[in-house]
Amino acid sequence: MGSLGRAVFTLGNWIRETGQAMDRLGCLLQGSYHIPEQLSRHRTLMNIFDKAPMVDMDAFVAPGASVIGDVQVGQGSSIWYGCVLRGDVNSISVGSRTNIQDNSLVHVAKSNINGKVLPTIIGDNVTVGHSAVIHGCTIEDEAFVGMGATLLDGVVVEKHAMVAAGALVRQNTRVPFGEVWGGNPAKFLRKLTDEEIAFISQSALNYTNLAKVHAAENAKSFDEIELEKMLRKKFARRDEEYDSMIGVVRETPPELILPDNILPDKAPKAAQ
Repeated sequence: MGSLGRAVFTLGNWIRETGQAMDRLGCLLQGSYHIPEQLSRHRTLMNIFDKAPMVDMDAFVAPGASVIGDVQVGQGSSIWYGCVLRGDVNSISVGSRTNIQDNSLVHVAKSNINGKVLPTIIGDNVTVGHSAVIHGCTIEDEAFVGMGATLLDGVVVEKHAMVAAGALVRQNTRVPFGEVWGGNPAKFLRKLTDEEIAFISQSALNYTNLAKVHAAENAKSFDEIELEKMLRKKFARRDEEYDSMIGVVRETPPELILPDNILPDKAPKAAQ
């Protein structure tokens, strides 16, 4: 950001602070009759000076998540509720069809003790479990990070590798291809099976499909939400046994039917 940009940014701060000061003065004049109103400052996407997040139109960033600064999120990826991706002193790159699950933290390091620059790079089809901490790391394509795991500066998780839930991976550790690491500090446990490697790709696909449902739900208008509430109340009183006795067949409204691709017992139908 140049000097002109910083001047405009500073002017904007002054104007906003003036408005806050006027609000406080108005409350003071109203005395005990004033009603305090709290305004949330949360922004899902937030700039840091000239560093702005770049999120693909097909990606899902949940309400309540925070994507800040120099962050790129690829096509079909999902950043879930309560996540923080803070790219302030370095950059964060998230590939395509990757999911970073609820309450996870992704941050960066300007440099380590050896002076090495440490952005965070997360590849394609990666699953990062709930409440994981990713700090200045590289996670290659189709890797898996379990719930509550912590990856410290300089860690590299290779393709088709898995970090177990709750593991603490120390600085500059490399988790090799096809291995499971766990514990505190994390150590090699065993090799991944072919089924587990296939599960990593399937997990990413499942979350890509689920993100589409959440994105559609969050985009609904107030009238659509009220209509669905009314339909659910109506069909909650349905008695299937009574209906079968009197020969009545009631069809569930399409608004209440979940897509096949997010239901575990309904596999997508093969093309004929």
